[in-house]
Amino acid sequence: MLPSTQSSSNSTRILVSFICVYFFWGSTYLAIRYGLNELPPFVIASTRFLISGSILLAICAIRRVRMWPTLREFGLLAIIGVLMLGCGNSAVLWSELYLSTGLAALLVAGIPLFAALIEMFLPNGEGLPSRGWIGIIIGFLGLAFLVSPSLRNSFHGDSRQIIATVIILTGAFCWTAGSIISRRSTMAISGFAAAGWQMLFGGIFNTGIMFASGGYRGSHWDVEAWSSIFYLVIFGSLTGYTAYIYLLNHVAVSKVTTYAYVNPVIAVILGAIFIHERFVMVEYIGMASILLAVFLVTSSKLKTGALPAEVKDIAVGRKA
Repeated sequence: MLPSTQSSSNSTRILVSFICVYFFWGSTYLAIRYGLNELPPFVIASTRFLISGSILLAICAIRRVRMWPTLREFGLLAIIGVLMLGCGNSAVLWSELYLSTGLAALLVAGIPLFAALIEMFLPNGEGLPSRGWIGIIIGFLGLAFLVSPSLRNSFHGDSRQIIATVIILTGAFCWTAGSIISRRSTMAISGFAAAGWQMLFGGIFNTGIMFASGGYRGSHWDVEAWSSIFYLVIFGSLTGYTAYIYLLNHVAVSKVTTYAYVNPVIAVILGAIFIHERFVMVEYIGMASILLAVFLVTSSKLKTGALPAEVKDIAVGRKA
């Protein structure tokens, strides 16, 4: 394949991957809400990732791609799967019991802020210029606006929303840490096989939490429950998550995390249309602040210690 043709093909794959991550992940917040009407959160999480991981690994086996990791790679995949899917995604699922879909998506939008801060302290990490620091400050002020209604409710005796907020922010931090580990880990197996193993490990972790907490009680496997699981498996995991892993292997983390200011817009719009969710004014201020903050952080020119492009392409080629 000629270099120009290969470059064009890669650009198309990256564009399609961004579209999948932007739209499908934005819509999963609504799918989760419908699923929670019939199923406990850890039932959804365990079922979704056990099915998704098994399907993806089966596809890799059929296509005969390299899918068996070394012992070291197994350990890394387990850590990434538990951080991103066992902790990060499950935190969103549990929190949506008490938070609106739009608010949950906006709190998750803090991921690029976490990513920028973590990268600063890593070897060869990305330094943050003044524009990025302004974005960080605006972002955390926006988070304060977003959580203020929940904080007021906690003062009146209902602490569920503020607890859910803390859980979802902790999950967002875990997701960010897992993403950075994934980005910095070189593996000989296919990126899609790696995603399958991560889903499987995430599903096993969620299954353990489900049985340990008795979280399987109250499950009703009706059409709505299966429809939610189907959508999350096909569009959230097999399409969205594999596209995300592909982007992590080909694009800087700071660019990949731009999905965090597109997903909330999709989630807010779908929540308003289908389940009539509405924000109060202070939450709209928080939403605007966070979106502006994420834009400033991700669009700022970051100082990076990354490898030159040609060397980076060789490393990615080995990983895929």
